[in-house]
Amino acid sequence: MELRFPVGFLWGAATAAHQVEGNNTNSDFWLMEQLEGSMFMEPSGIAVDHYRLYKGDIGMLAGLGLNAYRFSIEWARIEPEEGRFDESAIEHYRDMLVACRVYGVTPIVTLHHFTSPQWLIRAGGWESAETPMRFARYCEYVMRKLGEFIPYSCTINEANMPLAITKIMKRHQLSESVAQVGLNTEIKKKMETYQAELSKSFGLPYDRIHPFLSPLSEKGIENVFRAHTEARAAIRKSSPQTKVGITLSLYDIQSVPGGEAHAEKAMQEEFLQFIPYLKDDDFFGLQNYTRMVYGPDGMLPVPADAEKTQMGYEFYPQGLEAVIRYVAKHLGLPIIVTENGIATDDDDRRIAFIDRALAGVHACIADGIPVKGYMHWSLLDNFEWQLGFSKRFGLVAVDRATQRRIPKPSAFHLGRIARANALITN
Repeated sequence: MELRFPVGFLWGAATAAHQVEGNNTNSDFWLMEQLEGSMFMEPSGIAVDHYRLYKGDIGMLAGLGLNAYRFSIEWARIEPEEGRFDESAIEHYRDMLVACRVYGVTPIVTLHHFTSPQWLIRAGGWESAETPMRFARYCEYVMRKLGEFIPYSCTINEANMPLAITKIMKRHQLSESVAQVGLNTEIKKKMETYQAELSKSFGLPYDRIHPFLSPLSEKGIENVFRAHTEARAAIRKSSPQTKVGITLSLYDIQSVPGGEAHAEKAMQEEFLQFIPYLKDDDFFGLQNYTRMVYGPDGMLPVPADAEKTQMGYEFYPQGLEAVIRYVAKHLGLPIIVTENGIATDDDDRRIAFIDRALAGVHACIADGIPVKGYMHWSLLDNFEWQLGFSKRFGLVAVDRATQRRIPKPSAFHLGRIARANALITN
């Protein structure tokens, strides 16, 4: 039996500009990908050429039966130099939004998805007290130009990610002496070369380079969330009809006996402490991929016998329901699932993941939780940051030699669910 979702439910898929557009030459990530000794497996290059092929991609999404598309506007394109806004870039994103309107697709626009302009990093990056103002100025400009086309805006993607990176780095520092002894000489040399090249390229000492995806101080993390609140105010002033939210990456945090305190601390750090910044939003963008389990000594490894994805995550689609319920308990806002998915070459497992995740979403809605949409990550197989093109999250495969799009069975499966609900509710 098909699950019945509410009238107006948003069925979609998501992308991020840098991962799909290609040639994002003014961004910090583009610079970091090109350097000698780069930590990136490969540069993004033309990516999957979405900057040129967006109309066909949006038409394909609609043709599958989906009615929403979450994508990001690239700050480094809009404002390639501080205070200089590129009108041709605005026109490009206007054309994307018009294409969404033509195809009956609701756009959910993210204004910052990990990448920043190079000039921002040279100006102190996300540790600078001026960054929230600069981000709000950019958001105000975009929304003044394009807000009439944007019903939903996410200010910052996974705003809690710098905190997660900071925690990982601290864990590594605790065992730094062991790591240094065990580190391959060639890898150490590559890291040193990369750090030197990065310093030269940005004209800053290595420890003063602060992109979004880097360890940030408490002040830096506060800057990220101040950027959200200042952007929210700017958006509401420029485009009052646009609903404003943020997205956070949240594990389904669990514990075994003795791990309860660790689990409580983790959720406090990753979600609860940020509620004061979020409570005045119009919606919450929830992103979940797996669970994290804590024991008496801290985080437990993924069980050896568990099914794992290409990312090394435990295959755990039921985590989405648990996280929705947790967020709903603590934050009284409508929820949009802005990312949920799996990296795999076994598309049958992607279909199984979607079905189990959607069953959880449906159960939450049946219990009165206002979940307004589900955006699968991702629409296309794309550039997965430091991991290059090696991980495949897409509903649609891409032949990168020809840029031909090849929808997978999972794309048609999710589209059938969306179409069935459209027939039921219309």
